[in-house]
Amino acid sequence: MPVPATAPASDPAAADALLEVRGLALRFRERRVLEDLTFSVRRGEIFGLLGPNGSGKSTTFRIMTGLLVPDAGRMTFDGAPVAPGDRRLRRRLGVVFQNPSVDITLTCRENLLLTAALHRVPRSVARERAGTLLELADLADRADEVVKNLSGGMRRRLELARSLIHRPSLLIMDEPTTGLDEISFHRTWDRLQALRRRDGLTILLTTHRPEEAAQCDRLALIDRGVVIACDTPENLQRAVSGDVITVSGEDADGLAAVVRERFGLEARRVDDGVSFVCERGHELIPRLVEAFPAGRLRAVNLKRPSLADVFLKLTGHELGGEERA
Repeated sequence: MPVPATAPASDPAAADALLEVRGLALRFRERRVLEDLTFSVRRGEIFGLLGPNGSGKSTTFRIMTGLLVPDAGRMTFDGAPVAPGDRRLRRRLGVVFQNPSVDITLTCRENLLLTAALHRVPRSVARERAGTLLELADLADRADEVVKNLSGGMRRRLELARSLIHRPSLLIMDEPTTGLDEISFHRTWDRLQALRRRDGLTILLTTHRPEEAAQCDRLALIDRGVVIACDTPENLQRAVSGDVITVSGEDADGLAAVVRERFGLEARRVDDGVSFVCERGHELIPRLVEAFPAGRLRAVNLKRPSLADVFLKLTGHELGGEERA
């Protein structure tokens, strides 16, 4: 897969890019999975691919890790052209798959040492790194316990530790916090941020979770295999002005009709209610409550726009939509 040595000058991230991806395209039979997918990941940044299931995120991940070969596209890593699966790229990648991939019949330490051996890390160095990483993952006291006895959150932390044993330049993670509770989610991201500060680690991740996307320095929003926007989370959120109001109650379609007719606002269905964007939402809420008979509304909620709201505005559908692939 040929690659130009430099990215187009119009890309502001290209000047300090560790990874550049240009024009990735892939089709499965008649279905387009990726089309002209382009982005750059700067050294030392956390870059996210945000989109719903079926948007092409995991396909991009598989191409990055050499599990799939695209129909078209070019990649540059550290200024040199690379192809999917190129050994030069694999040596410098740490990979965390969405599905568990640690060997549950081995101990935590054995999993790390096995991965170190595959990357030809000297055994004495590997043992020292394994100890450090087990402490980082809060697994030092479980180092010699077989993985099948660990909880799901512990296994996920071990996956992260294993991906770092060979000191990669770029850590790639596919839905890294899937299945983690709120506490484990924040602990995982505290560790990732600490690694970035300490070692200058560059991170590329895929996610469908707005709260995870907010941890990134920059985001590419992906829908149906196309990047529809790329910027910082803060700048993307500025694309949606005003407040987001959600009202719940019986007959959601009827609620939406009243919002449209009485207030001239476009409302969308969410669970058993409707949601809409307006300016100065705190002033609208009293009028909104008065527009419905007593007891018609169960709850009214106001919040600032999230990345999920940005995605909805740009695509017309939600991040939590059903799998389309």
